[in-house]
Amino acid sequence: MPLAGYLIVDHYGKNVVHVPPYLIAERVDTIVKDGKTTYDTVYHQVKDFTLTNQLGEKVSLYDIKNRIVVVDFFFTSCPTICPTLTRNLKMVQEAYNKHDTLIQILSLTVDPERDTAQKLKAYADKYSIDPKNWWLLTGDKKEIYDLARYEFFVNAVQGDGGPDDFIHTEKFVVIDKDRYIRGYYNGLDTNDVRRMVNDIAVLHIAKDKKKPGLLKRLFSKN
Repeated sequence: MPLAGYLIVDHYGKNVVHVPPYLIAERVDTIVKDGKTTYDTVYHQVKDFTLTNQLGEKVSLYDIKNRIVVVDFFFTSCPTICPTLTRNLKMVQEAYNKHDTLIQILSLTVDPERDTAQKLKAYADKYSIDPKNWWLLTGDKKEIYDLARYEFFVNAVQGDGGPDDFIHTEKFVVIDKDRYIRGYYNGLDTNDVRRMVNDIAVLHIAKDKKKPGLLKRLFSKN
């Protein structure tokens, strides 16, 4: 159903579908030209970062610079919300699996001291996660927590990334190919996850207006 919705939106709704807005304004610049004053809102762009995936590889946003990215935060020993978040992301991956260059899913562990690459690999195998377009990421705790707070803005509580600091969120974050945040979604709500999949489709259409229609691109022999 999500991919079917994607195709319908692409084929019929290029001029009428609501495009997800830019989120997280950082400042408003004042521009004076020919005696006229205008204002330009500058939105937050997620900075590049490098972490280690479930295959033990160092990877970065630069490696997936032409994809729309879905981000969540989890940990492998989580007994409550994380299994549901993972199952819902699995549905997203399956919707795009044959067209895996469209999106990249990044799941950052909030328990990196215990979630080694080996543990992440075991977790990935448990859920049949394909690493082609879904990375489970670990690294320095402070770096991951700073990303959660100051790059993806999923937690408003201050912290230092120390031993007593902990982040637990059900949010999925979508960033576009230019690394602007375009949506937050409740990863425990399947209806909101479907909305996210449709929003991703719209972002592809909005970005690629000069390319052939998605129906032609997805099913082209080339």
